[in-house]
Amino acid sequence: MILEKKPLLSVENLSVSFKGDQGEVQAVKNISFILEAGKTLALVGESGSGKSVSSLSILKLLPYPKAFHPSGKIFFEGQDLLSLKDKQLERIRGNDIAMVFQEPLTALNPLQTLERQIKETLDLHTTLTEKEKKIRIIDLLTDVGFPDGAGRLKSFPHEISGGQRQRVMIAMALGANPKILIADEPTTALDVTTQLQILNLIKELKEKYNLAVLLVTHDLNVVKHHADHVAIMRQGELVEQAPTQEIFSNPKQVYTRQLIEAEPKGSAIPLPKSPKTRLVADKVSVHFPIKAGLLKRTVDFVKALNDVSFDLREGETLGVVGESGSGKSTLAMTILRLQRATSGHILLQGTDITKLKGSAIRPLRKNLQIVFQDPFGSLNPRLPVDRIIGEGLHVHNLAKTPQEHDKLIIKAMEEVHLDPKTRHRYPHEFSGGQRQRIAIARALVLNPKVLILDEPTSALDRAVQVSILDLLKELQEDRQMSYIFISHDLKVIQSVAHKIIVMKEGHIVESGSAQEIFRHPKNQYTKTLIQASF
Repeated sequence: MILEKKPLLSVENLSVSFKGDQGEVQAVKNISFILEAGKTLALVGESGSGKSVSSLSILKLLPYPKAFHPSGKIFFEGQDLLSLKDKQLERIRGNDIAMVFQEPLTALNPLQTLERQIKETLDLHTTLTEKEKKIRIIDLLTDVGFPDGAGRLKSFPHEISGGQRQRVMIAMALGANPKILIADEPTTALDVTTQLQILNLIKELKEKYNLAVLLVTHDLNVVKHHADHVAIMRQGELVEQAPTQEIFSNPKQVYTRQLIEAEPKGSAIPLPKSPKTRLVADKVSVHFPIKAGLLKRTVDFVKALNDVSFDLREGETLGVVGESGSGKSTLAMTILRLQRATSGHILLQGTDITKLKGSAIRPLRKNLQIVFQDPFGSLNPRLPVDRIIGEGLHVHNLAKTPQEHDKLIIKAMEEVHLDPKTRHRYPHEFSGGQRQRIAIARALVLNPKVLILDEPTSALDRAVQVSILDLLKELQEDRQMSYIFISHDLKVIQSVAHKIIVMKEGHIVESGSAQEIFRHPKNQYTKTLIQASF
């Protein structure tokens, strides 16, 4: 008689509800799935589908008692995790089931070294001696891709890149040799090559440690080559689950097909006739001094930007691409004068803004606005939407009366397709896509000439990404705004950019029209980025 092998984790008829002022909200409805040792299950769905709530339920990390389970059991090695008391769960959290969260910069303590943070995990979950812990920390850092693990022990989170921070999170999770790794959107904020590296790393570690991996993501294409089984969620329900190959070759549900096909499409809008030059960067460099010794003398420089030059015309989109640490965000901060250039010139409509200070630069700031990557982090959670959008109007005295102030806010909300009646609500009452529309409206209300878009869609699921890109094209056509569009996603860049600069280690390694760059890339680095994206 052959005994059937039991799964490592079994979720049966799980439901999750939340108590609120307006009554009960059901976030997850009777879902069931299994996770086998050494396998990867991808839990896929758009924002609000219930995938993260489901994964957090496994370790009971939801805000109880506001959250509760009307039904369901979660079995791990024969134990129902939902029935365990806190002390019993503490022995499983980190030891048997570990979790890697979406935003490593937020999850890591900015005041502690990498060594101390990984050691904290070992202190909680192992009985190793201090000497053994140090050896284990170096081994973990080496395992997750730090060639010089010992040399990174004293580094702080802000001193390493986003991809490296995610590697540290994985090292912390693996500290006690868990049997299950829950990875909640582990690659969302990473560039394409780093994203591929992290997914390959998880795959390698899964094989090395015989890990079972629950990969939570909104992007079906992320899991195509990295999951054994896929479960699709929508509005709290499990609509389809099957082996990965079957999901992609023969999806049963219309919604699954929509997720697979939700890709940025099209190309940049046509330029106006005889467009005027709006912005010029001429040999812009930013060098950060490296100080050492007792007297803290400058011994060298980190060259974040090196002789970067480009021009941007009316109604034009410049795509800026490159890996983490390539200088993309430093370029954005320098153009905005939030980072001082070491050398070079930046001309905004003919005015050299690198020479302006204080009150002289303020009137020009309304012509140069930015939309940040994280729509939730960039909005003040304590202010209602009308005050968030209206801040710039107040700073620049653009409304003479309260009525005119309100009218401009309503107009901006209508332009980004938000209901003006919601303007007295707070950011947490909106979805991720709606929050990004609020951030766009905040910039739009000042009628800027140049809008810098710093990874504006990377934190959004594909369907919402497409809607935001369509909105940006529509606004550009109506207002003839010029965009500097920073993104690690070349599919996004291909759908919006007229021309592209490719950055690496602070240098422009290739530039040209979007069509030329995608069809005939000359630099090997550009070819690598394109291959990782398509």
